[in-house]
Amino acid sequence: MRQVSRPVFSFRPTLEDPAHKRAWEILKNVPGRQKNAFLVQAILQLEDREKLEASIRQIIREELQEVSLFPKEQKGEADDVIPDQMLNFLSGMEKDGGF
Repeated sequence: MRQVSRPVFSFRPTLEDPAHKRAWEILKNVPGRQKNAFLVQAILQLEDREKLEASIRQIIREELQEVSLFPKEQKGEADDVIPDQMLNFLSGMEKDGGF
Protein backbone atom coordinates (compact mmCIF):
# COMPACT_ATOMS: atom_id res chain seq x y z
CA MET A 1 0.00 0.00 0.00
CA ARG A 2 1.33 3.42 -0.99
CA GLN A 3 1.59 6.03 1.79
CA VAL A 4 0.57 9.61 1.13
CA SER A 5 3.45 11.91 1.92
CA ARG A 6 1.22 14.91 2.59
CA PRO A 7 -2.43 15.49 3.48
CA VAL A 8 -4.99 16.07 0.74
CA PHE A 9 -7.79 18.58 1.00
CA SER A 10 -10.82 18.79 -1.25
CA PHE A 11 -12.98 21.92 -1.53
CA ARG A 12 -16.54 21.30 -2.69
CA PRO A 13 -18.54 24.53 -2.37
CA THR A 14 -22.31 24.55 -2.19
CA LEU A 15 -23.05 27.21 -4.79
CA GLU A 16 -26.53 27.85 -3.37
CA ASP A 17 -24.81 29.24 -0.26
CA PRO A 18 -23.82 32.89 -0.98
CA ALA A 19 -20.64 32.65 1.13
CA HIS A 20 -19.54 29.45 -0.66
CA LYS A 21 -20.32 30.99 -4.04
CA ARG A 22 -18.32 34.11 -3.22
CA ALA A 23 -15.37 32.03 -1.96
CA TRP A 24 -15.49 29.90 -5.10
CA GLU A 25 -15.48 32.99 -7.35
CA ILE A 26 -12.37 34.24 -5.56
CA LEU A 27 -10.59 30.87 -5.53
CA LYS A 28 -11.23 30.04 -9.17
CA ASN A 29 -9.47 33.28 -10.17
CA VAL A 30 -6.28 32.21 -8.37
CA PRO A 31 -3.80 30.55 -10.76
CA GLY A 32 -3.70 26.76 -10.30
CA ARG A 33 -0.22 26.46 -8.84
CA GLN A 34 -0.87 29.30 -6.39
CA LYS A 35 -4.07 27.94 -4.83
CA ASN A 36 -2.28 26.15 -1.97
CA ALA A 37 -0.28 29.25 -1.06
CA PHE A 38 -3.42 31.37 -1.32
CA LEU A 39 -5.39 29.09 1.03
CA VAL A 40 -2.54 28.89 3.54
CA GLN A 41 -2.21 32.69 3.58
CA ALA A 42 -5.99 33.18 3.96
CA ILE A 43 -6.22 30.72 6.86
CA LEU A 44 -3.24 32.20 8.70
CA GLN A 45 -4.44 35.78 8.20
CA LEU A 46 -7.83 34.87 9.64
CA GLU A 47 -6.23 33.26 12.68
CA ASP A 48 -3.88 36.24 13.16
CA ARG A 49 -6.79 38.68 12.86
CA GLU A 50 -8.82 36.76 15.45
CA LYS A 51 -5.88 36.79 17.87
CA LEU A 52 -5.35 40.52 17.29
CA GLU A 53 -9.04 41.26 17.89
CA ALA A 54 -8.98 39.25 21.12
CA SER A 55 -5.88 41.15 22.29
CA ILE A 56 -7.46 44.51 21.47
CA ARG A 57 -10.66 43.59 23.31
CA GLN A 58 -8.64 42.54 26.38
CA ILE A 59 -6.64 45.78 26.34
CA ILE A 60 -9.80 47.87 26.04
CA ARG A 61 -11.42 45.98 28.94
CA GLU A 62 -8.35 46.57 31.10
CA GLU A 63 -8.17 50.26 30.20
CA LEU A 64 -11.89 50.83 30.80
CA GLN A 65 -11.52 49.49 34.32
CA GLU A 66 -9.23 52.45 35.01
CA VAL A 67 -11.53 55.08 33.48
CA SER A 68 -14.55 56.72 35.07
CA LEU A 69 -17.24 57.46 32.51
CA PHE A 70 -19.19 59.66 34.92
CA PRO A 71 -17.83 62.86 36.47
CA LYS A 72 -17.15 62.67 40.16
CA GLU A 73 -19.59 64.60 42.34
CA GLN A 74 -18.26 67.75 43.90
CA LYS A 75 -18.16 67.66 47.66
CA GLY A 76 -21.09 69.35 49.39
CA GLU A 77 -23.29 69.41 46.29
CA ALA A 78 -26.61 67.67 46.81
CA ASP A 79 -28.10 65.47 44.09
CA ASP A 80 -31.42 67.35 44.10
CA VAL A 81 -30.02 70.88 43.59
CA ILE A 82 -31.18 72.55 40.37
CA PRO A 83 -28.48 74.75 38.77
CA ASP A 84 -29.15 78.50 38.71
CA GLN A 85 -29.01 78.60 34.91
CA MET A 86 -31.82 76.05 34.70
CA LEU A 87 -33.93 77.96 37.24
CA ASN A 88 -33.40 81.21 35.32
CA PHE A 89 -34.36 79.51 32.05
CA LEU A 90 -37.53 78.01 33.56
CA SER A 91 -38.41 81.33 35.17
CA GLY A 92 -38.01 83.09 31.83
CA MET A 93 -40.20 80.50 30.09
CA GLU A 94 -42.86 80.95 32.76
CA LYS A 95 -42.87 84.74 32.36
CA ASP A 96 -43.00 84.51 28.55
CA GLY A 97 -46.02 82.20 28.69
CA GLY A 98 -44.06 79.17 27.52
CA PHE A 99 -45.64 77.01 30.24
